[in-house]
Amino acid sequence: MTNRIPDGVFPTMLTPFTSDNRIDYPAVEALLQWYTQRGVDGIFAICQSSEIFFLSFEERLQLLRFIMAHKPKDVCIVASGNVENDIKKQLDEAKRFADCGVDAYVFISNRLAAETEPDDVFLERLLKAADALDPIPLGIYECPYPYKRVLTPYVIGNIARSGRFAFIKDTCCSLPLIKEKLAAAENTGLKIYNANAATLLRSLKMGCAGYSGVMANFHPELYTALCRCYRTEAEKAERLQTVLGFLSVIEYQWYPVNAKYYLQLEGLPIQTFSRTKSDALLTESKKLEIEQMRALTNMLKSEPGLL
Repeated sequence: MTNRIPDGVFPTMLTPFTSDNRIDYPAVEALLQWYTQRGVDGIFAICQSSEIFFLSFEERLQLLRFIMAHKPKDVCIVASGNVENDIKKQLDEAKRFADCGVDAYVFISNRLAAETEPDDVFLERLLKAADALDPIPLGIYECPYPYKRVLTPYVIGNIARSGRFAFIKDTCCSLPLIKEKLAAAENTGLKIYNANAATLLRSLKMGCAGYSGVMANFHPELYTALCRCYRTEAEKAERLQTVLGFLSVIEYQWYPVNAKYYLQLEGLPIQTFSRTKSDALLTESKKLEIEQMRALTNMLKSEPGLL
């Protein structure tokens, strides 16, 4: 399989909500445009940042259809969404999502096997599911909720050789393990996108295809700059990495509410409502931290030659 998923930055797309707890579709459209204006290479839709475990199947499907209908031209869309416990239900959902015309459907790794079940059980179910779908490129997402099933090099090697998989969202946060995974996927076309900001530059030098993480909901243009300059402008890349790695601790503050607040500051018509966290707990000091991080982002962007 020739992998047509581009290298670079894939934000994990948020879901805006209205004050009466409905999906805010005008804000979804504005967010799609905002990502694109900041130079992202693709978008990872219907993922944990989208609050998929708190969306009904119909909401997830309608949201993806809207995203595909309003996506900017030439932006790659990969999407997940199989949250059920029952494997058959997951496959039925995956088929409906894939039919929306996404560039790749991304399976959630922890939905296909229990935490105590071995890799071979996971692989058997995954490859059967792949065979049941039309020949669309596939991916796997190491989603941290409800438990994190990190893919082993053994699993990576098997799925890479199947020829069906194009995209891995890696959340292991371990450079030695990423190196082993990259070796297992070498010369197969399977691409690995790191979700961890602190290890990003080193992982890019090792062979990762890009970044797909929550911090691309704050300043994706800085991640895009890093992914595009690291081969030829070492000093700039190191400077960007130092800042991005440190600023990424904000994801542990009150995400995704804090990201929605950041986007408000950016002028988007998006509210801070969330189904996973109360926006009332985004305190004054937390807001100030976000405001100051945005000010620092703008200072960096104003430096000649940094972007």
